[in-house]
Amino acid sequence: MAPSTSTVPASTHHQVWLQRSNPEIRLHYIECLPIASSKPLGTILLIHGFPESSYQFRKVIPPFTSAGYRVLAPDYRGAGYSSKPPSGYTKKDIATDLHTLLNEHLGIKEKVHLVGHDIGGMITHAYCALFPESVESVVWGECPLPGSTVYENTKHSLTLWHFDFHSVPDISVQLVQGKERMYIKHFYDRLAQNPAVFTNADLDFYEAQYAMPGALRAGFSTYASFEEDAEHNRQWRQENGKIKVRSMVLSGAGSFIAEEAENMGAEFYEDTRHVAVEGSGHWIAEEQPERFVEEVLGFIEGKKRDAKDLPHHGGPERVSIEDVVATN
Repeated sequence: MAPSTSTVPASTHHQVWLQRSNPEIRLHYIECLPIASSKPLGTILLIHGFPESSYQFRKVIPPFTSAGYRVLAPDYRGAGYSSKPPSGYTKKDIATDLHTLLNEHLGIKEKVHLVGHDIGGMITHAYCALFPESVESVVWGECPLPGSTVYENTKHSLTLWHFDFHSVPDISVQLVQGKERMYIKHFYDRLAQNPAVFTNADLDFYEAQYAMPGALRAGFSTYASFEEDAEHNRQWRQENGKIKVRSMVLSGAGSFIAEEAENMGAEFYEDTRHVAVEGSGHWIAEEQPERFVEEVLGFIEGKKRDAKDLPHHGGPERVSIEDVVATN
């Protein structure tokens, strides 16, 4: 049975300009507020990975909001509906964009809960390092964090062949352009335990986004900056010590990085734990959305939550592409 529209939180879409020209830096974001009139329990900032966008969190935004949280899911610089400037793709740059969005444009002064996946996990780490006073907790993972031991040991491996390929954007864009659907589907198929969660409609949506001018170049540039990101991460740790923000590294049990995730977290955080989600590969929010919500909320609230304790929508709400792309 479809959930009642009166009980499903409605998402709204917005755009802000951090910079109007030379170059334009425009960020698109999704916002979803709790239905109840009471003050939200807090703000959750969801930061996507590659090759995705804020659409990645379509199944988990409604349960988070129904649990009482304000949810923000931006398309970071160069991704989704956001602008594709020619430079500025270090995780330091992107984290600064997002902090400016929250602090200056949305007026959010209280600490927020960060949730980052893949490239988004690298961005959450930079956000914590730069703005620890603005972060209540961080859930991140499914990425070999630049500067970590696992990153140094795997960055040129066959498993992560695309790290080197993307690091030469001029060539990689020319080779992938016009073949966006085949290319991004390779990652969905290869890294998932259940690749069938990516429907043809999902592929249509992402193909259209990554076929836009500048989209591949921007996406690949986030990889080309990894060595600079590694320098930043090591420098921050040397100057300030390990990050004191409460941290959880969240992995799919079927992911190659799951075995190394706990040690990776301990390299950079004083207070960290690791959870591996059974039945999931790399794409946890899509492959196991109930467990994703359960683990994130349990960590944020400092307790173990079972799926039966989550606000019920007949399962995590399957938001349509029309809901995601509709402007408000």
